[in-house]
Amino acid sequence: MKPIRRCLRILILALLSVTVFAPIVFFSHRIKHVSPIGQKEFVQDLTNIKYRADAALKLNAIKQESGEDLKEPKQVVYEDRYLGSIARYSSNKNRDIHESENAGDMTEILERNETNHERTESQQFQQREISSTDEEEEHSNQTTVEKHDHNARSQHQRITDEKITEMKDGTRVWHDQNLHSNSWKVTNEMVTEMKDQVIRAKAYLSFTPPGSNSHFVKELKQRIREVERAVGQATKDSKLSRSSLQKMRYMEATLLKADRIYPDCSEMVTKLRAMTHNTEELVQAQKNQATNLVRLAARTTPKGLHCLSMRLTADYFALQPEERLLPNQQKLQDTELYHYAVFSDNVLACAVVVNSTISAAMDSEKIVFHVVTDSLNLPAISMWFLLNPPGKATIQIQCIDNFEWLSTKYSTTLKKRSSGDPRYTSELNHLRFYLPDVFPALDKIVLFDHDVVVQRDLNELWSINMKGKVNGAVETCHESEALSRRMDLLINFSDPLVAKRFDVNACTWAFGMNLFDLREWRRQNLSAAYHKYLQLGNERPLWKAGSLPLGWIAFYDKTMALDRRWHVLGLGYDSAVRRGDIEQAAVIHYDGVMKPWLDIAIGRYKGYWSQYVKYDHPYLQQCNIHE
Repeated sequence: MKPIRRCLRILILALLSVTVFAPIVFFSHRIKHVSPIGQKEFVQDLTNIKYRADAALKLNAIKQESGEDLKEPKQVVYEDRYLGSIARYSSNKNRDIHESENAGDMTEILERNETNHERTESQQFQQREISSTDEEEEHSNQTTVEKHDHNARSQHQRITDEKITEMKDGTRVWHDQNLHSNSWKVTNEMVTEMKDQVIRAKAYLSFTPPGSNSHFVKELKQRIREVERAVGQATKDSKLSRSSLQKMRYMEATLLKADRIYPDCSEMVTKLRAMTHNTEELVQAQKNQATNLVRLAARTTPKGLHCLSMRLTADYFALQPEERLLPNQQKLQDTELYHYAVFSDNVLACAVVVNSTISAAMDSEKIVFHVVTDSLNLPAISMWFLLNPPGKATIQIQCIDNFEWLSTKYSTTLKKRSSGDPRYTSELNHLRFYLPDVFPALDKIVLFDHDVVVQRDLNELWSINMKGKVNGAVETCHESEALSRRMDLLINFSDPLVAKRFDVNACTWAFGMNLFDLREWRRQNLSAAYHKYLQLGNERPLWKAGSLPLGWIAFYDKTMALDRRWHVLGLGYDSAVRRGDIEQAAVIHYDGVMKPWLDIAIGRYKGYWSQYVKYDHPYLQQCNIHE
């Protein structure tokens, strides 16, 4: 019996040895003949088994979240319909011919990876391996939401190791080992997508019960904070950090989870409409506030200008009466000279108008300037030109309070005008309609607004034949121009009197630089016509506040059109005035509220004005007035 048992034991042990070592020998022989491609396929098949096992659990992720700490989103491969924007951002339009034949575009790869997750990936991997024999293969084109676990994330992104590596000089550089890097133009697709994600996330957050502190709510709030921090103040993709794409993916995963929790589209539509309506109201309120602030800034005297005026006024009253006289006053009524007038209460503005006109003139001895201001600013403006005489030109400073005929005959009518902006009711603003009374000895005069700069010699302007017209001005009625204005823009043509006497299609013109024939003005008695319409305007609303609509009425059919190059407008409100038009213009006009001496001035135009300001003057330096 013992030999028999011994034999059985040996037999059993031999069989066991065969069953143990035979597979080892068999697989060892097979592994020797496995190529590097086959080895990678083998490893990938093992990882695929794990993902197929996890795929059945990913739909239950939301139900299991209660009572757990906040985690990163589950690792899921999404179809193109969910991540269309990211796929579009990640796709490379300039892919190499061989790679396009093997892989196609990103959308096709996403679909193949979703439907044939094993076999197609292996074939594509083999094709990439063959086409890149000497270099390390980098293959992406699948957008995924990464898992917090680093090991699972590295396995899951085996087809996404072609990465965005740098953002340089506004271009996105994609590296591929088989071809040279491709540069894309500056875009804002990613920034726009991330902002849209935040809006959607906030809409979903509004659906949660008030005071809810569930895991999903925490996750949603965290994603909102992450994306908002990633976007920041960026306006283009090149300004985003390298981690922005990852945060974008995390947010997309959270939004898909929210979409499963709140599948009712009608509620989302209603919420988004409400958000849109609230945003539009907020934008409109901000626009109104900005407009009011700009108007307030336009009415306010800058601190530096106030300081300058006070210093000049103090020094003026320190002078003896004979020291306050300006030279060459005998030329003030010489009709053979070129007379220019400016009505202003701004010292620097007057200085720029005078300095620019004299600098551009070929014969400054023939220039006579008439500055009219109020009693408050008369000492300051007088002192400035005493300290800074206008070369060979002549200048006269007058006070509007000295025109007794104005205060007795017209002041009552002017004070009846009601307007929120005192500039429209200022006597200096309306004094332009009484030029024959202000300068009774003159036959012609050019009237400047105080916000103009003269760039060319104006001698040719005085030789223009007015053809019986009173006012020479640049027209603003051409529809092809941005500055086009119609009569009914400022005048009420619903009034029967206005509709009967004036044509709504009549061409309009601009104040700022106007040539007036004072003899023809007196002959036609246009000041009386202006005063009549001013009184009618007090009785009923015939026009909007301001002197321009009154000018259109008073000089209706009395205006001759000047060449547009004499006067270019819009530098005080329009940032699109062409540089060529500005350079060719004889006079440029900062009409609007963005005056060049204010902080709200349009920067690209300010240099044309500031070049005529003496910033090195001691008074300006003491008052901190600089460019």
